[in-house]
Amino acid sequence: MEVFCSLSWTHSISPRLHIPHSFSVGETNRFGVICSAAQSQKANQMTVSVTGATGFIGTRLVQRLHTDNHNVCVLTRSKSKAETIFPVKNFPGIVIAEEAGWKDCIEGSNAVVNLAGMPISTRWSPEIKKEIKESRIRVTSKVVDLINSSPQGVRPTVLVSATAVGYYGTSETRVFDENSPSGNDYLAEVCREWEGTALKVDKDVRLALIRIGVVLGKDGGALDIFTFAAKMIPLFMMFAGGPLGSGQQWFSWIHLDDIVNLIYEALSNPSYKGVINGTAPNPVRLSEMCNQLGNVLGRPSWLPVPDFALKAVLGEGASVVLEGQKVVPAKAKELGFPFKYPYVKDALKAILS
Repeated sequence: MEVFCSLSWTHSISPRLHIPHSFSVGETNRFGVICSAAQSQKANQMTVSVTGATGFIGTRLVQRLHTDNHNVCVLTRSKSKAETIFPVKNFPGIVIAEEAGWKDCIEGSNAVVNLAGMPISTRWSPEIKKEIKESRIRVTSKVVDLINSSPQGVRPTVLVSATAVGYYGTSETRVFDENSPSGNDYLAEVCREWEGTALKVDKDVRLALIRIGVVLGKDGGALDIFTFAAKMIPLFMMFAGGPLGSGQQWFSWIHLDDIVNLIYEALSNPSYKGVINGTAPNPVRLSEMCNQLGNVLGRPSWLPVPDFALKAVLGEGASVVLEGQKVVPAKAKELGFPFKYPYVKDALKAILS
C-alpha cells in the first residue's frame, strides 16, 4: 500500500518580475508573450496528492503527471520504496511523504487520487480477506478526513477514488453499467464499503469513483494483469494457453494507458463525477482473451486450465476469474472519453510487441 503528495507551484515561482527599462518595444512585447504563455501554463498546473503511487496504476499516473509538469506528492507508508521507484534525479520536485506529512500535502493540493489497497492476487485466508477490506477502508477514511478538515481556501476540490468492478458481483448473462445494483459476494461487499467511505467527503469536493476492471499493461517487459498477473500467466503457459475454467465467463478489462488517461481526465474535467466504470468498451469472454493471448505469444490455446488448478492457487479468490462479469463503460462513452485500446487484440499486441 502506498501514498503520494505535492507542493503548490506558488512556492517555487518568484512573486516579482523585473523588466529592464532598456528593453525595446519589440523586446518588451516578446517578453509579454513569453510571460503570458508561462502564466497560462502555471494556471493549468495542478498539485496532486496520490495514494497507491508505487502500485501498478499509480506509478504510471505519477510518471504522466510529472511529465506534464504537474506537482506531485506521493503519500506513502514506505518512503524508501517510493524513493526507489521515484529517484530524485529522474523525478525532481516530487514530494514523498509518510503518514505524518499527509496533512500538509493534502492541504497544499488541488486534487487527490486514492489508489491504495492490498492486492487481491493471493490466496484468500480469513486474515487476508480482512486486510484486503481494511487496507482500502483505512486509507480512504484517512484521506477523506484530511480533505474534510482542510481549511477553506487550501482544501482540494477533487477526489478521484478507485473502486472495482467487483461491486457488481458475477454473472455470465447480465450486462452491468454504472446504474446496476451491487452484488452479494465478498468483493461486492468490499467495494460497497470502500465507496461508502469515499462518499463521506464534503459535498463541495467533486468526487469521481472509478470502478476499475482487470488492467492490462507492461511491467518490466512482461504482461501484467492487475489483479492476477503473477498467477494467471504462469498457469496459462503451463497448461498450453487454454481458457481458464469454462472460458464462457466475461472478462472486463482495460489497458493501463486508458485507465491512467481516464483518471487524468477526471482530475481536470468537471463533467467526470460520480461512478465511472474503468473498463474498455468491448469486454470479451475469457476464452477469447486466452485465444488472443495465445496468438500474440505464439502459444497453442486449446487445453483448458481446470477449475481445481485455479482454486489450488487462488482459493476463494479464483471466483473472480471463474465467474467474471460483463461491465460496460457507459458513463465514459457518454462523456466522449477516447479509448486508445478499445479491443483486447490491439491491447495485447501493444503490450507484448
